[in-house]
Amino acid sequence: MSDADQPKLFVFPRWSNLVIPALVLGAVAGMPYIVLLVGMIGAPSTLAVGYQPQQPIPYSHELHVNQLGLDCRYCHNTVETGAFAAIPPTATCMNCHHAVRTDSAVLKPLYESFRTGKPIHWTQVHDLPDYAYFNHSAHINKGVSCVSCHGRIDRMGGDGVYQHEELSMGWCLNCHRNPAPNLRPKNQVTNLMWGFDLTEDEAQQLRDLGLKDVKAGVDLTDEQRLEVGELMFKKHNVMDRHQMSDCSRCHR
Repeated sequence: MSDADQPKLFVFPRWSNLVIPALVLGAVAGMPYIVLLVGMIGAPSTLAVGYQPQQPIPYSHELHVNQLGLDCRYCHNTVETGAFAAIPPTATCMNCHHAVRTDSAVLKPLYESFRTGKPIHWTQVHDLPDYAYFNHSAHINKGVSCVSCHGRIDRMGGDGVYQHEELSMGWCLNCHRNPAPNLRPKNQVTNLMWGFDLTEDEAQQLRDLGLKDVKAGVDLTDEQRLEVGELMFKKHNVMDRHQMSDCSRCHR
C-alpha cells in the first residue's frame, strides 16, 4: 500500500486544547448561578406572594368589611382564643343572607350548603408548613393586627383574598426580633385603618398612653407608631426578643 492509499489521521486544531478547561471553568462558575436561580424560584416570595385561588363564592372583604363595617371576629371568631382563624360556617353567613340578596346567582352554593348541611369547600390561601407552629391568639392578644400578616384585606374585593406577605421563616424572625412596629392597642387589632385619619376616640386613647401632638383627622408618623409599639411591648408583657427568636418557639 502506497503512502497515498493510507488513511489520514485527523489532527485536532491547537485551540481545541482549551475546550476542556473552558467546560470545567463554566461548570464551576455556573454552579453558584444555578443554586441562586433555584433558590429564587423556590423562595416563598416567588411562589406564594400574590397567590389568589378562585373560590366557590366570590366573597368580597372590601364589601363586607370596608363598606358594611363587619369586624374580622364576626366571621373568624376563634382568633382570640385559638391557634386557627376559623372559617365561618354557612349558618354565620345565613344570619344576614336569609334576607339579603336571596336571588343572587353567585350565592347559590351558599343556599345549597345551608339546604344540604354540606360545608362550602373554600380554598385555603395562607398555608404554613406542618413543621411551623403558629398561634393566632398569641399574636392577637399581644397587639399584632391582622394587617401585619394579611395586608389590607379590607380592600380585597370579589376576586378573592390573596397572600400579601411571604410568610417565610426570615420574615417571621424580622418581627420576632423587632416586634414594636407591629404592635398596637388590643382594641385596635382588627381596625385595619388604625393609624390613618385618626378618630377623636383613637387620638384620645393615644394621648392617654402619653403620646404628644396626636390629633384627630391626621395619620400617625412612623416614629409615633414605633413609640406606641414600644409602649405596647411593655403593657402587653410581650416575651423577650431573644426568647421569641428561639427555634423551639415555632418548631416544636
